[in-house]
Amino acid sequence: MNKPAPSEVRTERDYVGEVVIPGDKLYGVNTVRGVENLTVSPLNIAYYPAFRDAFAQVKWAAALANRDNEVITAAQCDAIVAACQEVIAGDFDASLVVDLMEGSGGTSTNMNFNEVIANRAQQILGHAAGNYEIVHPNDHVNRSQSTNDAYPAALKIATHAMLGALIEEVTQLAARFAAKASAFADILHLGRTCLQDAQPMRLGQVFGGYAALTERLAQELTTVRDKLRTLPLGGTAIGTGFGAPAGYRAAVYAHLQSVTGVAYEAPANPFDAMQNMDVFSRVSAELRTCAVSLAKIASDLTVLSSGPVGGLGELKLPEAQAGSSIMPGKVNPVLPMAIIQLSFAVVGNDVAVAQAVQYGELEINHFEPVVASRVFDSISLLVNGIHRFGEKCVQGIEADIDRNETHLMESMAVATALVPKIGYARVSKLARQSVAEGRPLIAILDESGLLSRDETLAAIRAASHPVFGG
Repeated sequence: MNKPAPSEVRTERDYVGEVVIPGDKLYGVNTVRGVENLTVSPLNIAYYPAFRDAFAQVKWAAALANRDNEVITAAQCDAIVAACQEVIAGDFDASLVVDLMEGSGGTSTNMNFNEVIANRAQQILGHAAGNYEIVHPNDHVNRSQSTNDAYPAALKIATHAMLGALIEEVTQLAARFAAKASAFADILHLGRTCLQDAQPMRLGQVFGGYAALTERLAQELTTVRDKLRTLPLGGTAIGTGFGAPAGYRAAVYAHLQSVTGVAYEAPANPFDAMQNMDVFSRVSAELRTCAVSLAKIASDLTVLSSGPVGGLGELKLPEAQAGSSIMPGKVNPVLPMAIIQLSFAVVGNDVAVAQAVQYGELEINHFEPVVASRVFDSISLLVNGIHRFGEKCVQGIEADIDRNETHLMESMAVATALVPKIGYARVSKLARQSVAEGRPLIAILDESGLLSRDETLAAIRAASHPVFGG
């Protein structure tokens, strides 16, 4: 729908006084107060499209439910729905200006959406923005709702949507690790514990472990994502449902499923749903677990690719960029380093979420904005970081086969593989000789006539064969 040409400015008034609003903006006086009092970060409520869309979806479903219950007219409903659709299209991001971290318990955020949607609905119905004689932010857009149920509902819907993208990235990363596990399946590798030589294994087994971990991370994220489908909508201010007609709750969930394509549902106990945000402790904990688990893998890749001369050098990571402004030719493992650094930020975000969840008071939790900010930040960091890590690093990893096998063959780790052949006592004696003379155990065995090099290699390969499947 075409937007009417705006006047240069308009004015609105509240109990504090009058404010002047640019004519091309659709927010109102409540939004202005929120911006004046509560702007503390560089991000506004339109920064994350999933959050913007989720709020508009809540208002859209609410309008349909209110029409069904005859508390707004069909014309008002149609205009509100059309305005919500335009919000989702991103048409009014410039009017969604309240800080994502605003400290009014979400009221400024809710009212920013209410005012933009109401003013656009006014225009759609042929009336000027700002006078609200046909569609009012509170009486019509916010009908049968309060900030206390609309905000956490939008927060859950947005988080559910954003987690979908993260699960896709983690699943894709698992597939990349699995491909490397297959490619490296026959490469002998020196397994290490406590950074000391341990036992023979295959390099493919290392990457198979990474793939299995990453698959589990995706599964756990999927499980916790499903817990976000229970919303507090219909509880209005504190869970009693006061302010909403009797048929509203059933109608709003039916319409919300149609709008979002997700089967959101009412809680078993509306007071629990209003009082508690423990689901976000669980969500944030899984985000933290995902971040630190991938950081462990990234650290492994950094160690295994260290060198190229003075380190292990068993893996070759793709060369992404110059590693030094002063040391020519130096190339750093920047993608693994980025994942490790990212994990620090996600851990910090998790602490903030835990504090916010803990400090809810009585019937509601009014620290939802910091939960939104930190959870969205963690998901965004992980989506972007994992995508680059998988595409620019993991996909291009190569193995130095000779170096892997040389490190194993020159290591005491081969001793374990020989015990079934010549016995623990004899292997132990030869191992001490190897250390004393500074020579590979495999060479001493060959010279002694106990086992030829080929027989030793066969024993090592047998010892590194998978016992528990692929």
